[in-house]
Amino acid sequence: MAVSPLRFLPRRGAALRIDGDGVYLRFPSRRDYAMWSQVRGSSRRFLEPWEPVWSHDDLTRQSFSRRIDRYQQDYREGRAVPLFLFLSGSNQLVGGLNIGNIRRAAAQSCMIGYWMSEDSAGKGLMLAGLKAAIPYIFETLQLHRIEAACIPENNRSVRLLEKANFQYEGYLRGYLKINGKWRDHHLYALLSDDVARDGPATAKTKENTGS
Repeated sequence: MAVSPLRFLPRRGAALRIDGDGVYLRFPSRRDYAMWSQVRGSSRRFLEPWEPVWSHDDLTRQSFSRRIDRYQQDYREGRAVPLFLFLSGSNQLVGGLNIGNIRRAAAQSCMIGYWMSEDSAGKGLMLAGLKAAIPYIFETLQLHRIEAACIPENNRSVRLLEKANFQYEGYLRGYLKINGKWRDHHLYALLSDDVARDGPATAKTKENTGS
């Protein structure tokens, strides 16, 4: 059985950074709370239709601290790589991208999820972040398959995946409980073989110990 390279990271996680075109992805830190709570709070109505129900204390510092603890544990145990998306010039937080449900052995796959602030949506920033994350997933994590599921009515998400060359694979009935209701989803996937046919790509990553 293949062993996840994430299992050998320092106990407190790593300060991972992946640079893209005008954006970068970074492992979340407790220092991000003020910016994160402002961005999420101001975009709440925009985000809620596409996400699980927010908890009553979702935007509090205590809840965010628990979130960071969970991120670090998932990262240490090789289950996920949670990332925040920032603008390269201003270091402004604009969204997040989670590389989750990492499966090894015969699967060698993951599921990605993402969110974008309302003010930053529709500007190609998440596409830039996703394009930066893809070579990291295939080369550094050495996975073979990236899956993504989106609600059929979420046209922005559908366009994002299609622009990133994900292929439509099927219809998932009652797949996830979103905003309090079980919602059908479209399943998309990208294989490392798909990228290989388009030519090599290399993720620009940096890792330092810390949290």
